[in-house]
Amino acid sequence: MRENHYWPSDQGAPYSSTARKRAYPKRSGTYRNQSRESRKYLFILGSLLVLVTGMLIALIINSGGSNQVSDMSPDIASQLTISSEDAERSPIPTSDEPVASVAETVAPSVVRIDTATGTGSGIIYDQNGSVVTNAHVVLGADTVEIQLADGTRATGKVLGSDPAVDIAIVQIQENLNFRKATFATLDTIRVGQLAVAIGSPFGLEQSVTAGIVSAVNRAVPTLNVENGSRTVLEMIQTDAPINPGNSGGALVDRQGRVVGMNTLIRTDGNVEGNLGVGFAIPTDTIFLVTERIANGLSLENGFLGISGQDPTLGRAGALVIEVVQNSPADQSGLQQGDLIINVDGSPILGMSELAARIRLSSPGTEISLGVLRNGDEISITVVLGSLRNFQ
Repeated sequence: MRENHYWPSDQGAPYSSTARKRAYPKRSGTYRNQSRESRKYLFILGSLLVLVTGMLIALIINSGGSNQVSDMSPDIASQLTISSEDAERSPIPTSDEPVASVAETVAPSVVRIDTATGTGSGIIYDQNGSVVTNAHVVLGADTVEIQLADGTRATGKVLGSDPAVDIAIVQIQENLNFRKATFATLDTIRVGQLAVAIGSPFGLEQSVTAGIVSAVNRAVPTLNVENGSRTVLEMIQTDAPINPGNSGGALVDRQGRVVGMNTLIRTDGNVEGNLGVGFAIPTDTIFLVTERIANGLSLENGFLGISGQDPTLGRAGALVIEVVQNSPADQSGLQQGDLIINVDGSPILGMSELAARIRLSSPGTEISLGVLRNGDEISITVVLGSLRNFQ
């Protein structure tokens, strides 16, 4: 018969499940009687000891009352009090679903815009029902259909647009309750921060996608949506998926503030969908252009009067190659070979950025140019002119 061996938890050697023979000889009868007497006295003595000990313990407990002191070790105590208010806790984030929180906050301020030629998006600009969108969304239309976030449909009247900057204003005609969006300017944006896009891609209204801000002040070559002339705009670059129908929709930060209006996507010429390179017009530009439109001001772009390029070596900026005779640049003293490094104190990284800054300024605007000339940094003040005067 095979034995089964075990290792009891309180012993250091195995024992056998098979009965073993006694390992010691039998005791004599006299020895057994003496043992019985000894055990009797020991039993009585043990009983008395237990009784006395119990009385002492009861006395100690009753005298202590409620003033008990715990003698448990700090480690054990910490384990028992882990759920108390005094226990150290991990910081709770503002929201464990930041994109969802942003969507809930901003979605009521984003609308769908339908025209005879397609579908786009818009952002409720004020409590009176003014909607800002892209000019190419409402191109050729006097009125459009607007669908609010709750499904309510209304008529929108196109008040005006700037085709060179691709911004338009639409006024909702019905008297409804509108949720105005909250906006934030470009100086609040950091590269790498959360970016949430809300719009109507492919007509799917209230669609939400998310990514990050990939770059700011990105000079993006584009076209005037009416006449096809070339222009350059400074935009926010994002990898938040943007597709046809997102145009005019909101690009939003973590705080639920609109930082830009989704406008363009970069493609490789083969794929029409999103490749992770999208562009939004900054809120600063939206404010500037909508104010001009609303107040009936000229939408003409300012004119500096230079041609230039990015420097091949050395410091970043816009290298002046030629100065147009009698232009604002010529009259202010700009010279061939000057390197323009900032506009009104804001750095310029290349010629495209300079062009984008100038195009957002109206004729008659005074600007300050930081210029590097022969190793010395100087400041030149220029009053921008009108391009039509030099054509």
